Amino acid sequence: MKAISSWLLNSNAVLNRDNRQPLQKMQAGGYSFEIIHANDSLWTVVDWPKGSRVAFRLAYSPDDTLDVKKTTERQGLIIMSVVSRMGDYEIAIKLPNEQRPVLRLTTTLTPSIPLLFPFWPRDIVPLGADSSDVLAEGEVIASQVGTRSGQLYFKMTRPHAGSVFYLQNLTALADYNQDTETSVGDTVGGEWPEIGFALPPTLKNKPLQAGKAYVLNDAFIVFSEELPADEQAMVRQYLDMLALIYLELPKPKTTYKNWADILQRGLHDLIDSPGCWSQVAGDHYFNAYVSDYATPPEIMVQLAVLLPLLDYVEWNGAKLEVMKDIKKGLPAFFAEKYDTVMRWHPKMADKLEGEEEQKQPLVMDSWYLHHPLLNLSRLALKGDDAAKKLFLDSLEFSIKVARRFDYTWPVFYKIDTLEIVKAETQPGKGGEKDVPGLYAHVMLQAWELTGEKRYLAEAEKAAHRLSGLGFGLFYQANNTAFSAGAMLRLYKITRKEIYKDLSYLCLANIFKNMRLWDCNYGYGRNFPSFFALFPLADAPYTAVYEEQEVFCAFHDYLRHAEGEDILPSIRLLMAEYIRFLVERASYYYPTMLPQEMLSEKTKIGELDPNLWIALEDLHDGWEKSGSVGQEVYGAGNAFGILPRHYMQVKEAGLMVYTDYPTYGFSPEKHCPVKFKLGGDSRLSCRLMLVKTGKAKLPDVTVKADNEEIKGKKVTGGNLEFEVPGDARIHIDWK
Repeated sequence: MKAISSWLLNSNAVLNRDNRQPLQKMQAGGYSFEIIHANDSLWTVVDWPKGSRVAFRLAYSPDDTLDVKKTTERQGLIIMSVVSRMGDYEIAIKLPNEQRPVLRLTTTLTPSIPLLFPFWPRDIVPLGADSSDVLAEGEVIASQVGTRSGQLYFKMTRPHAGSVFYLQNLTALADYNQDTETSVGDTVGGEWPEIGFALPPTLKNKPLQAGKAYVLNDAFIVFSEELPADEQAMVRQYLDMLALIYLELPKPKTTYKNWADILQRGLHDLIDSPGCWSQVAGDHYFNAYVSDYATPPEIMVQLAVLLPLLDYVEWNGAKLEVMKDIKKGLPAFFAEKYDTVMRWHPKMADKLEGEEEQKQPLVMDSWYLHHPLLNLSRLALKGDDAAKKLFLDSLEFSIKVARRFDYTWPVFYKIDTLEIVKAETQPGKGGEKDVPGLYAHVMLQAWELTGEKRYLAEAEKAAHRLSGLGFGLFYQANNTAFSAGAMLRLYKITRKEIYKDLSYLCLANIFKNMRLWDCNYGYGRNFPSFFALFPLADAPYTAVYEEQEVFCAFHDYLRHAEGEDILPSIRLLMAEYIRFLVERASYYYPTMLPQEMLSEKTKIGELDPNLWIALEDLHDGWEKSGSVGQEVYGAGNAFGILPRHYMQVKEAGLMVYTDYPTYGFSPEKHCPVKFKLGGDSRLSCRLMLVKTGKAKLPDVTVKADNEEIKGKKVTGGNLEFEVPGDARIHIDWK
């Protein structure tokens, strides 16, 4: 049994004493709140109807007695002024109500002297029964990993049941982190019953400044009397609670980025930069990273760039000769000996030196087989006969592998013998747990292409392997997102609720691995990072390739979800991720960043700060970025964004841009533009009318749900509007 610290036991005892004298008692939103003075700490105790009780620390001054000077109410907030030996605290409490069931607790300290914090206790005590010193029983379901969201989702089982979602607004701690040179990574979590947020210790002799106000805590909390009965209920509760908090969370303002211009710069460098290319047996192939000539060409890399290029040419009718070059080299990856496409170019595989486990000629990373097949199937469904042959010729091997591993894939295996090279990501953690969903997606593509029901049966067999994985399902972000889409499609085909629930499970895993805060300290001040996504469950950085593919997968999921009864929280969160990605993604290009924050050395290839080829990695604010390399296979970034967010209205000499996803746009001559926005009506997005020529924009009328919206003129002669999500847009011009 884990040892429980004395401060927690003492805090629990003080908070449960019969003779305690609360400073204030309140009722709000069906809950009761007590503010309790306990010498060196100030607490709020929340008691919900069935008797579940949790205490949240509001202020702390070790070996001290806090002095509460004044309590006032201002603009719906309870404001408390508290004096301590360390300095002056101001505590703001925003109570929940029926329309907004979120409790917000904000603590600001103005030190009286320079301060160092070598230790800070966690801020949550799950209380037992009133008048008892016995701690409550419960379990942490999800918590912060690294620099992901400062989240804590936990359940209480005894003496009374209930669930709590706690989110620390880590953006608010930027001044603390900047002046102390600390990170907010791994600050929210703990092991039951020592849970919550703890300030990062100041280990570099960098103190807080006297007389400067610092936010030390900005917590958003939602409570529920429901104790989820199963995985499906848990996932729905997690998503709904997250969305409720998200609506209240302060969000950074976004700025418009000219993706048409960014795309042209990236296209030029992708085609013309020698560092992006290798040549094998007369065929041209993309390198995985700029100037990475040591690694043989990979089929995943070629297709990861080709498919976004196809999106682009379908959008604007352009012809790109580079696409012919890529397609010409694809058949070389097929190995007749094994009846499958291979990861590495067979004629160059002998260059591999085995410096990494997967860098051996016949070693396959489990997801690496299915990802190229997925992209080949997309080409096949668009009428590409060569891609269709490669796809269909590789299917039987893919099925053989799935059955060999009973639809539960290891990390690495050998192509020739199917011998497992690496079974688990970490001891006891299992293999690549989202591959069953990726495989199901491939099988659904095969079923759509051929009409053969055996492929649909394979998809269903694999899908059931996702059940019961909880928040351990996530291996790689893009594959988990593809899995979510596959499960939704299976639901639409079969109308079996389990598949819709499994799609939610995949999405919950993705949102758990995001960053709902903006890193405004250190190098992080140079780029936006709110709502960024991490590529792997334990990755220390966010990555362009996985983000771009999740962005496209979210668009596809929402398109399939039109007309379906899907959780509103999912529509809200997906649209918001898309909105912030459209701005953030431009900062993966080193040309958008100051050179002093770029890594001097790269793990793979070289880094050219003047090249419009995206960095793989953006890090925490105290770490330089680009240390992995400049990712050629992340070049799909701009080619995925432009066709999905710019609607061409050639007759009016403009494009309609929105940073939310849209549905139903079909330009017709001499007719007003009509389409529907995604998202949630409680939030808004940017809509722009962007000039495409030298002429001024025509006189336009923009309506959202039949209400005229006034725009403002912005740089370049464009017009910008703020419109609510989930609205029907009508644009007419003279």
